[in-house]
Amino acid sequence: MTDKTLTVATVLKPQGIRGEIKVKAFLDSAEDLKEISKLKIGGVEYAVLSVRAQGEFAYLMLKGVADRDAAELLRGKDVDIDRADAPALPEGRYYIADLLGCETVTERGEKIGVVTEVTPARTDVYTLSDGVKNIVFAAADGVITDIDVAAKKITVNGKRFKEVSL
Repeated sequence: MTDKTLTVATVLKPQGIRGEIKVKAFLDSAEDLKEISKLKIGGVEYAVLSVRAQGEFAYLMLKGVADRDAAELLRGKDVDIDRADAPALPEGRYYIADLLGCETVTERGEKIGVVTEVTPARTDVYTLSDGVKNIVFAAADGVITDIDVAAKKITVNGKRFKEVSL
């Protein structure tokens, strides 16, 4: 992934004998993959012919992937899209790629660390690095007070942060 692309899924396996692939979506919903008309897997661009979504998984038919053998070659690879083609997010929602590398500070300006990982869950779990150790916290209500992806900065309520961090 580069600044111009987003990884939206990973290929799990071929599905059937006609070239369909099963992917695990990294979006809020696998349904969001239906908005994508082209994607890249292993640096090769494919036109999306069809998408069937089931929970966090989707089944994709791609132009140029005609059989199980061709689909098998894609197993384990990331599914990337151009950032310009990414589905629009509602206010207050962000792509994980945009949060990685953000400096996290308290409302008083005390530096805590840099976001190295975000694990999606009912309450997302953020992993920060302060250069020495990792700090993990749940993004529970009232913890994150502001996210400014343009400035690469996340502000947290210091008191709530201490309550939910490990």
